[in-house]
Amino acid sequence: MNSSFKKYIPFLLIVVITVLSCKDQKETATEQAVTENKTDTASQVKQITFTPDQYKLSDIQTGTIELRNLSNIIKLTGAIEAEPNSVATVSAPLGGYIKSAGLLPGQFVKKGQQLATLENPEFISIQQEYLESIGRLEYLSQEYKRQQDLRNEDINAAKTYQQVSSDFKVMKARISGLEQQMALIGISTASLKRSNKISRTAGIYAPISGYIKNSNTNIGKYASPTDILFEITGTNDLHLALNAFEKDLGKIQVGQTVRFSLSNENDYKHTGKVFLVGQAADDKKMIPVHCHFTKDVKLLPGMYVKAWVETGTDEKMQCRMMHLYS
Repeated sequence: MNSSFKKYIPFLLIVVITVLSCKDQKETATEQAVTENKTDTASQVKQITFTPDQYKLSDIQTGTIELRNLSNIIKLTGAIEAEPNSVATVSAPLGGYIKSAGLLPGQFVKKGQQLATLENPEFISIQQEYLESIGRLEYLSQEYKRQQDLRNEDINAAKTYQQVSSDFKVMKARISGLEQQMALIGISTASLKRSNKISRTAGIYAPISGYIKNSNTNIGKYASPTDILFEITGTNDLHLALNAFEKDLGKIQVGQTVRFSLSNENDYKHTGKVFLVGQAADDKKMIPVHCHFTKDVKLLPGMYVKAWVETGTDEKMQCRMMHLYS
């Protein structure tokens, strides 16, 4: 049996080698087919074929590689703010009870317009003292002239003349102080002298023209001198107040162009110029950047804006081989 089996060994080896060789050839052929298929697919993806009608309908335009100056930009956020001289807070310098108040936030007021009426017993005392001082000053004025004439003729004593002169000057100073107090609380001295009538009320008037931002008044409420009764914001002097990160401070300079849009806008159609860059960061590590508008736009204080600043240009390669317009 052993001799018989040995005779078949060479034949079996030939069969095994033949089978393995065929298998390797099949795998190699399969791999080549897959590779060729991938290559053909990749080539197909890189090529797009348009019919003449599709080319015309899509409005396809071709171009060449070219150099262009591309602006470096820094994105910022901020809000529309009024200039400091267009913002006013109104209070009652001597305090008092509010007798009338009917203005609401959003209403427009003119400079000098009455905003509210206050009542305070101290108003009575000031007006009474003022009228009494006016009467006293008239007497002292006549007495001063009389004593001056007598002194020129060396009839009266120098001491008498000096006393009258001193009383006259003191009374003038007192009246001047009372006039300033009444102007502060909103009482007209001209009207008081003309009518000679004392009032227990005084008006609160708008120091600027603008819109009421806040109103903290109601009838019967006591307003102390430290209470803010009204906040008024003008709209004539507005500017753009942006916030920049500390790392961008060295890139932002006065005179740079700013483009911005409101929160409900998608295009940056509004423009401005940087006129002031802050030199100190706030608690959030932000630097204030203030900009003037390049043209008049209808904006209101407090509006949120998105903006970017053009900090310079770089000459970069732009490939514009094909552009599709929708």
